Amino acid sequence: MPTEFISITFPNASTEISPLENPALDPQYLARYARSLDDYGFNYTLIPYDTASFDPFTIGATVAAHTKNIKIIIALRPNTIYPTVAAKSLATLDQLSGGRVVVHFIAGGSDEEQAKEGDFLDKHQRYERQEEYIRILRRAWGASEPFDFDGRYYQFKQFHSRVRPVNGTIPVSVGGSSDEAYRIGGELADIFGLWGEPLAETKQQIDRVYAEAARVGRKDRPRIWVTFRPIIAETDELAWAKAHRTLDLLKENRAKGLGKVPPTAPSPQNVGSQRLLEIASRGDVHDRALWYPTVTATNARGASTALVGSPRTIADSILDYVDLGADLISIRGYDNLNDAIDYGRYVLPLVRAGLAEREAPQQAVA
Repeated sequence: MPTEFISITFPNASTEISPLENPALDPQYLARYARSLDDYGFNYTLIPYDTASFDPFTIGATVAAHTKNIKIIIALRPNTIYPTVAAKSLATLDQLSGGRVVVHFIAGGSDEEQAKEGDFLDKHQRYERQEEYIRILRRAWGASEPFDFDGRYYQFKQFHSRVRPVNGTIPVSVGGSSDEAYRIGGELADIFGLWGEPLAETKQQIDRVYAEAARVGRKDRPRIWVTFRPIIAETDELAWAKAHRTLDLLKENRAKGLGKVPPTAPSPQNVGSQRLLEIASRGDVHDRALWYPTVTATNARGASTALVGSPRTIADSILDYVDLGADLISIRGYDNLNDAIDYGRYVLPLVRAGLAEREAPQQAVA
């Protein structure tokens, strides 16, 4: 399949470098943002989930109503909605959008965060539950007759849904950097999500996912999704100056209690964040333009590794990851709307041109 691009949907104008205090949902901003992603050639947008955030299904439906092509990735924590209900909700949104829905599972990387919504399972149990959840969704979307399920975390009898996805099923995405994540993703996922690590570490993770797929005899393999936070300007020199200004703002906002995590937050529990912090301890810049001070400034909360440089440098860096096997590239910045437009104008065309150049010799040989 072709290399595709993912962004993330923001419901208002608040950003990490210019945060608004308790911002409300801004329907006009949301519609403008969604249309911009569609107009500038993004293929997907992630609707994120947080215990304090807006409902992703409602946001996703709004994005679908204002766009024509972009696919909507609904982030879903299994503890928040029963799987039979989720099967119908996702299929309903899929029908409303004309078959443009993907579901991305978050097992939960923080006991404290999970407890806020009444989830007290440990990490191993959360991944076991996620596995049951995915199997239930797949069966619910395809079953022609009512069925029972008797698992450790879910039990029901004679469930049947008349709400079917447009294409018969909905792509399932899984992310993470733990052994459980690799196993479940390799066995069951259509897409596997990684945060931006150096090329060598990324290749190791891709190999782990592929090995798990091979272990269970899959004839296909999950598509690999890698996420970055590019900081771009007209030249590399200007981009690095912008990067340091961005870093200063991230530090200032966190010190004021306006960052993603408080200044006194403990070390993160999830393996993905721990990996990012360990890599950050080895140096600021990795490979061509992968920059890690944004990781330490945010305590590795979520996707936080930056690519810094001119559009050409950013595009070449992305192509390095495509060459490794990543064919879903998520890019989102720190000035949300303006960065998305800049990526669409200046980065996506360069990457796609580079991909076309790679394909031309193969077509000539064929």
